[in-house]
Amino acid sequence: MIRTPERVGHRSPLQQPGAGPTKETSMRIIETSETLDASTRGCILTVGNFDGLHVGHQALLDAVVERGQALGRPTALYTFEPHPRRVLYPDSSPPCLMSGEQLVAGVREAGIDIMIREHFTLEFASLSPEVFLREILARRVAPLEIFVGRDFHFGKGRRGSGDTLERAAPEFGIRVEIIPQVRVGEEDVSSSRIRGLLNEGRVEAAIACLGRPYTVWGTVIEGAGRGRELGFPTANLDPDNELIPQPGVYATRARLFTQDRPSAPSLPSVTNIGTRPTFDSDRIVTEVHLIDFSDDLYGRRLELCFHARIRSERRFPGAEALARQIAEDVERARQLLGPAQA
Repeated sequence: MIRTPERVGHRSPLQQPGAGPTKETSMRIIETSETLDASTRGCILTVGNFDGLHVGHQALLDAVVERGQALGRPTALYTFEPHPRRVLYPDSSPPCLMSGEQLVAGVREAGIDIMIREHFTLEFASLSPEVFLREILARRVAPLEIFVGRDFHFGKGRRGSGDTLERAAPEFGIRVEIIPQVRVGEEDVSSSRIRGLLNEGRVEAAIACLGRPYTVWGTVIEGAGRGRELGFPTANLDPDNELIPQPGVYATRARLFTQDRPSAPSLPSVTNIGTRPTFDSDRIVTEVHLIDFSDDLYGRRLELCFHARIRSERRFPGAEALARQIAEDVERARQLLGPAQA
C-alpha cells in the first residue's frame, strides 16, 4: 500500500487527511503593493513565484514562519500575478503546476500571515534590481528580514540575485537570509523538474519533489456515460489546473469540496486520462471512478491526488475486454491505496 509521506525533506502544505496538523492562519491577501498599509512593516518576508509549493518552497516557508514566531513578527509572502513568464514569453510559457486558488490555500496552510500579489506587467518587468529593492521591497513592504532561495533572481533581465539582495538590503535596515537548494536524489528540486516528471507520467517521482501527491482541482461535468454502461461509473472532471499528468491510468485519491475547500474522507479511485481509444474519441478527458462510492457527483467540486501510475492507455477490442481491464485496474488501486481515509 502506498502511504503519502508527511515529510519528504520538509513539512508539506496541502496535506492529505491523516498527515498531521497544519499551521493554517487567517491569512490576508493584498492585491498589489500599491495598496499596502503599515501591517507589513517589520515583517519576515519571502519573495518568489512558488509554483507547485514543492519541498524547496516548503523549506523557505518553514524558515519564514519559524523566524516570525521567534521574533513575534508577522510573516508575508510576495508573489506575482500572472506568472512573469506569461507576460515576458507568452508564446512559450510552460503550464503552471497550481491554480491560483490552490496556491492561496497552500500558502495559508503553511502559516503565512499576509500574501501580497503584485500585478506583473511589462512596465513592472522593466524595473531594475536596484529600483525594485528600494521602491517596492524597502519602501512599500518594509520588512525586517527577507528570506529567499539560492536560485532567487529579480529585476529587469533577472539581473538581481540573492547575493545582490544580501549586499544591498542592509542599507535599508533589512537582513537577508539565503536558504540552500533542496535536492532529491542527485538533482535540485524545481518546478521545471516536476513538470517534466508529470509530462512523463512519473507521479511517484513527483511525490518525492512535492512532498505530497500532485493534486488537481476541478468540477465534475456531464460525460458520455460510458463508464456506467461498463459497470464502473465515472466522474468527468473539468480541471482547473493547466497541467495534467501524461495520459494513462492512475491510482488516485479524491476528496469532495465542502464550501471552498476539499474535506474528508479521502476516497480511493482510479483515474483515466486520455482519448478513450476503444471508442474512437480524439478529445483528452479526465475520468475518475471512485471505488465503492455511488453518490451523484455532477456539478460538485473535486480534488484529485495522483499516487501511482497503473498503466498506459490503450485500445481494447471491445467494451467487454475494456470492462475486464478496468476491474483489474480497480483491484490494483485497492492494493496501492487501501480504504478511504477519514
